[in-house]
Amino acid sequence: MTQKPDIDQLDRQILAKLIEDGKMPYTDLAKQLFVSSGTIHVRMKKMEDMGIVTGSSLKVDYQKLGYDVTAFLGIYLDKSSLYDEVATHLKNIPEIVEANYTTGMYSLFTKIVCKDTNHLRQVLHDKIQKIPGIQRTETFISLEQSINRSIHFHEDEQ
Repeated sequence: MTQKPDIDQLDRQILAKLIEDGKMPYTDLAKQLFVSSGTIHVRMKKMEDMGIVTGSSLKVDYQKLGYDVTAFLGIYLDKSSLYDEVATHLKNIPEIVEANYTTGMYSLFTKIVCKDTNHLRQVLHDKIQKIPGIQRTETFISLEQSINRSIHFHEDEQ
């Protein structure tokens, strides 16, 4: 079992605020939490060193960039021992934005973003299904995304 990290209430408040608005300047965050901006920098560095904060990301509305189809793909492998090899191939396909090694029916479950259904068909046929070790796939097209968020981190969790 993973050991719970040693962070205090201020660390939790910092995380909660940055999860809410990752672009918030440390100076503004410091004012809201009544500490110096240096304290925020030190605390963030500590949480990065502990592996709690592993970077930052940007949420992109793919539809506004012309990618109108989001699909989920369940992948069956010939053998589970091929996971690492197949995952390496999947990382080279830019349309795949998430991939998870799973329990249950599928060995892998991926999220794919494409311009249209023809683009999706090309990605499936010309890229994914030609990867050695993939037995077959099952595709689910998303009609609408109703939730897209980070986990809601409570400042007062112990």
